[in-house]
Formats: sequence, structure tokens, C-alpha cells
Amino acid sequence: GPEELAQLEKLLGVPKGNKYGVQGERKVPVLQTNNGPGLTGLMTIAAHLVKQAKKDQLLGSTAEEKAVVQQWLEYRVTRVDGGSSKEDTRIILKDLNVHLEDKVYLAGNIFTLADILMYYGLHHVMVELTVQEKEKYLNVSRWFNHIQHYPGVRQHLSNVVFIRNRLYTNAH
Repeated sequence: GPEELAQLEKLLGVPKGNKYGVQGERKVPVLQTNNGPGLTGLMTIAAHLVKQAKKDQLLGSTAEEKAVVQQWLEYRVTRVDGGSSKEDTRIILKDLNVHLEDKVYLAGNIFTLADILMYYGLHHVMVELTVQEKEKYLNVSRWFNHIQHYPGVRQHLSNVVFIRNRLYTNAH
């Protein structure tokens, strides 16, 4: 929610001063604006911040990339934030693992807002995984490790440790 948006602001270099709140039982983030109605929802506000920072490439360059970014942002809000059980988490990691099999980033070969927000959304999950689980979801682990080392992304979040010897080799 709001903490995440503050991190995104910092990462994007947006001047501080945005006021965030939450609304309703599901604690939907709200951005109070000085002029006109506030913006509601993580995706809406995040996309607004990206535009404010003039970093539109984070939303994808081609129509297809834009659609894929949108798809993963929706997935983040509906599935990752909505998922609470062990089983939900397992399905999310499995989905991502399959998707990332032949990709560096969620939208293919470019780093986007989807990577940033999925990283923030999954951080608490990845921290809890055992070494075996990290190996089982190898593509997710590789992607997550890459994103956490992306300049400015991790900020105050803890560094999730991955054992290198197995992660990066194709040995049996």
C-alpha cells in the first residue's frame, strides 16, 4: 500500500509531497491530490507516479509490452494481494516460475513497473522460502535476485539470500 508507493516514489525520483491514505476494509491506497479528486488503487497511483517521473518506458514501449505489464499489475493486485493461503502462494510461484522460464523480466527483456511492484508484493513471501523451495522455483528466484539488485529497488527491504552455486549453473 502506501509504504510501497513511497518506495516507488523514491525509486522514480518523484519529488516527495504526495499524501497517501487507505480506504475501506481492503485498505486500498488513495493518493490525495491538490487539484480535483484523489486517485484510488495501487496500479492507478503507480502508473500516475511513473508518468509524473516521465519514465513511461516502465509501462512498456510496444502495445504488447504495455498489455503484458498491465496483465502482471492486475495479477499483483488480484492474486498476490488477494492470496493468503499457502496454496495460493504455491500457485502464484508456480505461475511465475513457468512465465519466467525464458524471460529476464516479466514483460520479456525490459525492466518495467510490473517487476518493481511484483518484487514488493512478493518480498514477504520470498523471505520465508526454504532453500529447497527457492530451488524448486528457480526462475522466480533468479528473477527476484536480479530485481533486488536493480539500482534503487530494494531500499530498506531485507536482502533475500540465494545460494549461488546451484542457482546459476545448469549442472544436473
